[in-house]
Amino acid sequence: MIGSSLWSRFSKKAGVRHDELKLGRSLSVAVVMVVLIVVASIVMTNHITDNERQRCFDLLFTEARDIASSIETSINNDREVLQLLADVVAQSDDFNSPQLWNLMKSFDHMGFMSQLALLMPDDTIIYGAGQSIDASGLLSFNQELIRGKHISPRSVSLLDSKNYVLRHFCPVNRDGRVIALLYGVIRLQDLPVTMAMRPYGGKGAMFLIEAESGNFLIDTWHTGRLGNLRTYIGKREIASGYDVAKFRRGFAQGEVDYISAKSRTIGEYLYLHYQPVGVNDWRIVVSVPESVVMANALYIEQVLHIFLGVEIFCFALYLLWVLNDVRRVTAEKQRRLETIQNIHEIEQFLFNAHEKKENLFAAIEKLGKIMGAGRINFWMLDRGLNYHFRWEQGHPAEECEKVSLPPVKLLKSFAAGSNLFEAHTPQQIAAIVPDALKAAANSSTAANDPAAPADNVNVAATEAVVQVLGTKLRNIIAVPVRDVVAGQLSGVLAISNVNPDATNVPLLQAMGFSFGMFCNNVKNRADLKEQGERDALTGMLNRNRYERDLPELFEKFRAALTCIYIDVNGLREMNNTRGHDLGDVMLRTVAQAIENYFPDKYKYRVGGDEFVLFVPNGDEAKLTKCSQDLAADLEPYDYHVSVGIECESDVETISHLIKAAEQKMYDQKRAFYANRERRNMHVA
Repeated sequence: MIGSSLWSRFSKKAGVRHDELKLGRSLSVAVVMVVLIVVASIVMTNHITDNERQRCFDLLFTEARDIASSIETSINNDREVLQLLADVVAQSDDFNSPQLWNLMKSFDHMGFMSQLALLMPDDTIIYGAGQSIDASGLLSFNQELIRGKHISPRSVSLLDSKNYVLRHFCPVNRDGRVIALLYGVIRLQDLPVTMAMRPYGGKGAMFLIEAESGNFLIDTWHTGRLGNLRTYIGKREIASGYDVAKFRRGFAQGEVDYISAKSRTIGEYLYLHYQPVGVNDWRIVVSVPESVVMANALYIEQVLHIFLGVEIFCFALYLLWVLNDVRRVTAEKQRRLETIQNIHEIEQFLFNAHEKKENLFAAIEKLGKIMGAGRINFWMLDRGLNYHFRWEQGHPAEECEKVSLPPVKLLKSFAAGSNLFEAHTPQQIAAIVPDALKAAANSSTAANDPAAPADNVNVAATEAVVQVLGTKLRNIIAVPVRDVVAGQLSGVLAISNVNPDATNVPLLQAMGFSFGMFCNNVKNRADLKEQGERDALTGMLNRNRYERDLPELFEKFRAALTCIYIDVNGLREMNNTRGHDLGDVMLRTVAQAIENYFPDKYKYRVGGDEFVLFVPNGDEAKLTKCSQDLAADLEPYDYHVSVGIECESDVETISHLIKAAEQKMYDQKRAFYANRERRNMHVA
């Protein structure tokens, strides 16, 4: 019994020691595992940090190279445009010619250039028809001539001293000598928008700097101001391992290298890559904050630290699930925020797209990219004038030269009140294709088998259309674009080849409303333009339009043009004796009679009782007969007009043509009043 009890006690103690030993071993293993995890975490963190830093440098190098290449390409394209314009200018005898400057101004805001101007040998700058300034002491023709084709260093704008500009010069040569210097003004405040560069996914910044002066040409980090590199580097803390002297030397010599400096704006280090641009002594610098570079490394380090504090596997899995769920929700929220931001950007583009067509192109491209579409079609129906805009992935948005209406099935569906059309199979898509495509397939099938029955031909043609469309269009989603005020159909917006997504339809319908606002703006602008060009009383074109159309009429019809000058006799007497209301009735009656006998579109009311008409290639005898019939139709109302007709071939000046017609009108007017006085004297 005693031995049994002792063995029992020994066994219990041995069991306790064994449990304690197992616990100690478990703790030791846990400690070792924790140490190993800590070491592995440190090693992995350092490795990831180094990799992220190197990846950052590689990405900065690639983006800087691409931006530099884009800048060089744009500058070369601008230089080619300047050379072509310089050749045109060289052939002009009058540098103040409106026609010349109309051509020049059509190239404004192309490439990097915002405005074109001519620097004359007397240091006078011509920047428009009849617009010039004396630049003596500010720009020197002789100094710029020595440098030939070149881009000047950063300087203050002559027209706006608050802004910096560059000037892209190109000599204008005539008969072996330079008679002027054509240059394009590059406004530096417009360059970031023009280039639309967003390095490092929009989280970085881009700088363009003149190496010799250190002046910034582009600074997307410090918006609204352009400083100097020497001031920037001299007052910033440089990260350990980087040499300021080496940076200055390498930057000046055009080396490709990196540096890290502390930003005063955000209080953290920026990684900067610099390399030369093949234009002047320009250098491109691309930077990104350390927090962005190390975002992945910091995230992984946090995950490793979480694992160090977790001893229960299930809890670790739960924690990971929570983290994953948070990441998913955050990603969804971020996606929604980005969608809202993209919609806002599209609406900003569409806000003034009725004035700048390139903004409409930008809106269509932006919509295609955020929806992941392969193609977007936007048809705008405006007062019988149809416009078709198209974007395809990999190509810029464009306006189709050959305007076509949307498929008839879509128009009928939307006109009946439908707000959505979807086609997700080749058969559904083939059902709305234009009849011309079906007819072409039908005729092709019939040509291959003339003996086939008509029903078989139609089936085969449909199958051919389906086969062709199946390789090009996987699906189509279309929504109507309605006038936001009147509600009538103003256009159709359709996307093709999109991946299945529940948000596509609501987003496209929201965009349909935004495009409806754009259509309404187009309509309002056209109405305002119409009101500004039409005489409210007679409905004819007014004097403003008359003055604007004269140069165009001269250019188009100078070979043979007729001017008809019509004056309403007795309007002043009518207004004075019987009232202006009856005078207005007289003018409207005369205007309607002119519309009846002279259907040409160039008809203007240029004064209170004066009308001027232009008829290209007019027959003087027929026009004289029309004017006599016009006068005869007005006589029953006791309305009388004096008409002067002047027909000319090889019109020397349009003003001479008008004055000749006006003089003939006055001759007829004098004869009219002379006859009336003689009749009055006879009656007396």
